[in-house]
Amino acid sequence: MRTATPPPVAPAGDHHDLAVVLFAVIVLVTLGITFWAGRRRGGGADDFYAGGRDFTPLQNGFALSGDYLSAASFLGVAGLIALFGYDGVLYSIGFLVAWLVVLMLVAELVRNAGRYTLADVLALRLRRRKVRAAAGGASVVVTLFYLVAQMVGAGSLVALLLGTNSAEARTWTIVAVGGLMIVYVTVGGMRATTWIQIVKAFLLVAGSVLLTVLLLVRFHGDVAELMRQAAQHSGAGQRYLEPGLKYGKSFTSRLDFFSLGLALVLGTAGLPHILSRFYTVPTARAARRSTMWAIGLVGGFYLMAIALGLGATALVGSAEVRHANAAGNTAVPLLALVLGGGNGSTGGVVLFAVISAIAFATILAVVAGLTLASSAAFAHDIWAGAWRGRPRRRRGGRGERGARGRRALVPASRRARGGADDATGTAAERTEDGAPATTERQEVLVARIAAVGIGAVAIVLSLFAQQLNVAFLVGLAFAVAASANLPVLLYSLFWRRFTPRGAVWSVYGGLIPAVVLVAFSPVVSGTKVALFPGVDFHWFPLENPGLVSIPLGFLAGWIGTLTSPEPADPDRYAELEVRALTGAGAA
Repeated sequence: MRTATPPPVAPAGDHHDLAVVLFAVIVLVTLGITFWAGRRRGGGADDFYAGGRDFTPLQNGFALSGDYLSAASFLGVAGLIALFGYDGVLYSIGFLVAWLVVLMLVAELVRNAGRYTLADVLALRLRRRKVRAAAGGASVVVTLFYLVAQMVGAGSLVALLLGTNSAEARTWTIVAVGGLMIVYVTVGGMRATTWIQIVKAFLLVAGSVLLTVLLLVRFHGDVAELMRQAAQHSGAGQRYLEPGLKYGKSFTSRLDFFSLGLALVLGTAGLPHILSRFYTVPTARAARRSTMWAIGLVGGFYLMAIALGLGATALVGSAEVRHANAAGNTAVPLLALVLGGGNGSTGGVVLFAVISAIAFATILAVVAGLTLASSAAFAHDIWAGAWRGRPRRRRGGRGERGARGRRALVPASRRARGGADDATGTAAERTEDGAPATTERQEVLVARIAAVGIGAVAIVLSLFAQQLNVAFLVGLAFAVAASANLPVLLYSLFWRRFTPRGAVWSVYGGLIPAVVLVAFSPVVSGTKVALFPGVDFHWFPLENPGLVSIPLGFLAGWIGTLTSPEPADPDRYAELEVRALTGAGAA
């Protein structure tokens, strides 16, 4: 049995220059992909929002996993396992199980029923501007919370990996990441974003495989010995391998973990940047196969994350991991330093820098996907769909032929009022208010402008949030997605009696409670680690609102439907059902 004490691993300064060089290489490669994709990109909405819909299931599967596996997954999950053992493994389960919900409930149906965004699915049967506005607004809120969390994390992570704690370094990192994500989206659109995600996912999986192989070689393939060493150097002994080290201290903490797990499992199916990925493949079958590839990649990654978390505890020690970063976010880079030969060795320096560069690439890819999803929600749903009216599409596409066929089934009186197919983006010559309908070119221009605006807002918010604990932002993003987006999506797809009022009530009935409950929770005030530790105005005991806000979203949609003065249109639901299940007329 091994009894050697783990070596000290305070990072040395000689890895910083190499890390900077590798960061620069990552930036140049991603910019090269962006401008290459920009030259291939057409001027239409299909290309900007969906990358031309010509990606294969394997390519989209890598892109899906790249969108999903953020820096929090790569660094945070392994760090939680390094600090809390069994409870850290529990945290990772929610991320993986969530994909089964996506595969079984929404992947194929969303691909068939929508065109670019979640609101397109709703608008196929709930053709109201207020429905589009509610769904688009909720999508912007979700992506903005997620975006701010990623950018603040980028500032702290890069500053730490470069060996500086200065606020100036974090500030310039946030500005640089924000500027890059604006370039990715405005120049390359979905095509560039997808290829960046593919490259990032490949690097992430390859780096994880390399570290896992080196770790298993270190322990001669003896996983039991790895677990024993992890328990020995955890500071908690056998309790490290048992439940309760983090989430078992009280009934409230157990309830809080259940609330977080519920948000993670259900929230993925409502994340706008995940749903938009299903429109980059040509068919619903390809969307399902993409999801299966993503499940395999994500599942394999989390299995390796468990091993890496245990390895960090066994070879680095929980105390050393916590000393470097209280949240454990540097566990994987520190493990890479040890596996490469230790502090000061050439192999350790190289491996540390490589893993740091992969983490940086992870951040760049995720913020690009989030920015594109939020700009699409604003331009396509709020500006073109709710404010100005739906855009006219180019003639000759498969979706256009399907739309013409369906318009033949729409009464002339409804067509005269501008009631064309909202879901496909096809509009009458004039909107319901008599104003000229927007064109694709106008909408894409607004989307580019929105990307700049949203990027600027995210940069400003991130600069103000530098000193704050941003972990709750990610949980809030999942909770809002599960509370506001998932109920209205499931009701629209599966409940025949669902009405526009029910949709609006469902979105706001989940969105508002989620935000309000977090504002009055321990993550904002009342504790030493709160956003405002000097004051106490919290009355909600849980850190994650999902346990309350998710049922409220479903309940509000149900009550809104039952009290709606306008009954559901059975013909529109039949149209949605046929299209969602068969793909007839899908874009």
